[in-house]
Formats: sequence, structure tokens, C-alpha cells
Amino acid sequence: MGTVSGAGSPPVDPAAIPQRKLYTGATMPAVGLGTFGSDRVMPSEVAAAVKGAAAVGYRHFDCARVYGNEEAIGAAFEEIIRGGIKREALWITSKLWNDMHGEEDVIASCRKSLADLRLEYLDLFLVHWPFPNYHPPGCDVHSRSPNARPYIHENYMKTWRKMEELVDLKLVRHIGTSNMTIPKLQLVLRDARIKPAANEMELHPHFQQPELFRFAVENGIQPIGYCPIGSPGRPERDRTAEDTAPTEDPVIAKIAERHGIHPAAVCIKWAVQRGQTPIPFSVNPRHYTANLQAAAEDPLSDAEMREIAGIDRNCRLIKGQVFLWKAGQSWEDLWDMNGEITPP
Repeated sequence: MGTVSGAGSPPVDPAAIPQRKLYTGATMPAVGLGTFGSDRVMPSEVAAAVKGAAAVGYRHFDCARVYGNEEAIGAAFEEIIRGGIKREALWITSKLWNDMHGEEDVIASCRKSLADLRLEYLDLFLVHWPFPNYHPPGCDVHSRSPNARPYIHENYMKTWRKMEELVDLKLVRHIGTSNMTIPKLQLVLRDARIKPAANEMELHPHFQQPELFRFAVENGIQPIGYCPIGSPGRPERDRTAEDTAPTEDPVIAKIAERHGIHPAAVCIKWAVQRGQTPIPFSVNPRHYTANLQAAAEDPLSDAEMREIAGIDRNCRLIKGQVFLWKAGQSWEDLWDMNGEITPP
């Protein structure tokens, strides 16, 4: 899932990794390790990757309760910190799952993640999806939440008020959004007491989301990019015949050949230099080491960055069909394609 170079390479100095400065003044490493095993990688394997990634220089880890592996990862974090890496040197994110949007559930869910991760605080806590609709692990594309509902801003803000309370309680340092759209973010920015520090979103060379990316940056929201190399290991429910693979793009392949690296490393370099924070997932030490190296050395040229800007295919891979709320809808209804929130 990552790159294929980097075997036997020395660790990357964390100081060599670019940092993102958030609107609070805090800094976050500009590349992280994702921990979603796509319903097929065992928690113990992901936890081993977290330990190995910390050893080679990663300091940013992107977790979520729904991934089903936070307890195993927590044991890894405990070992990492006991081994001499200070907690303050780590950036750890988790997320509020969709079945925990209720006002009585938000704080309890965060405390559960903290207990599983064996932490006293999170650096960032995200609302995973803007809908309270959820799905069981391993489900297929036709699965639907029995009580599925559309985005209702009043309800989202009730959830957000509890997210803000987590900051007040010092259980989290920052709060943010994920899988949002411009019209939804506009309302949150209008009504929030504590604004989102980040928005996690799909970002790769074939899905660059320039309008949403620009909106986030202009409003002091750091874009965090999932699927940064096109998520070749994503679940079957997230695959369609129209999908394309950025690592197979001729432009990416040509740049990779020029630099003597795998095409995946080109995708990571592009992401970091563009200004988003990619969170590639891999449990292969060679791959996750090479992904980190890509962020630290041998940058792409301005001409290469322009070449990649020209290959955007608007190809969304994680379409989210399982979060639709009524019959007869298409996945586009989740993403406010016409610039307005899709009505109920």
C-alpha cells in the first residue's frame, strides 16, 4: 500500500519532516501513519506497524474508534512512550464514530478512545462523518443504517458543542471535521465557538478537490488527506469500475522514474509540498519508511508539481454509499455537488 523502496534504510530524523502550523499556533507533522486496516488487517498487525513507524521517525498517528484497533494501538503507544519518546513529541488523532453523535455520547466516546489508547489527551478529535448513519464492519455497499438521516445542521451543532466541551475539559487539544463539504463547513464556521482545526478528506493526484482544499486553507483549517496514494487496499464496498489509480498514471510514473522512487512516493511528495497532510496506511516496514522518507528529502520541482496539478480526474474513491439515508439516492447526494446541502 505504500512505496517499495526504503528497505534497510536508516530512521528519518523527525526534525526533517515539515510541520503544519494550526490556527492555535500548535504544530503537527506534515505526514502521518493511517491506521485503518480496511476491515482485513488484524489489530495486532496495525499495532506492530505503529511501533515500527515510531522507531523509524513517525510522530503523527491517525486513529479512530471504528477501526476496531485502538486498544491494541494503545499498548503500542505505551511502549513507545516508555521507550523514551515523549508524549508531547507525538501527534495523535482519533475520531467520533457516527453512532456516537448524541449529546450524551460524545464525551463518553472520547473517554473510551483515550482509555483504549492509554492517553490523557488527544491532539485532535474529529467528527468522522457529518451524518449519524453508520455501518457494521465488513459490510457491503448496499448496507444502510436503519435510522439513517440527512445532514441536519442543528443536530450537528449539538454534537459540535460537546466537541467544544472536550477542549474545555482538556481531554483534546483540537477538534475538527472529516468528510465535509464547503456548504456544511460554512455553517459550522458561522456557528462554532471553537472552529475546526482540520478537515480530513480524500486527497490524491486523481482527486485533488481544489475548491474544498482552497476553502479550508483560506479559513485556517488544515486539510488532512486520506487515500493519498489511491488506497489500493480499500474495502470492496468502496470499489467501482470507474475508479482510477494515481500510482498508475503515466505522469506519476515518469516523475517516479526520474527520481528513482516508487510512484507512491511521488504522491506523498506532491501532497506534502502542496500543503495537505497525507496519512498513508501500511504495515510493511519498507513501505511506511519510504513514505516518511518521501516527505523529508528530494522534493519535486515546480514543473513536476504543475504536471501533477494537471492530472486531476475528479475521481472520488471513497464514495460513502453506506451513509445514504433514503431509497433511490446516489452517492453524489452525500457530497453537495451543486454547492448546496442536499435537502432531506
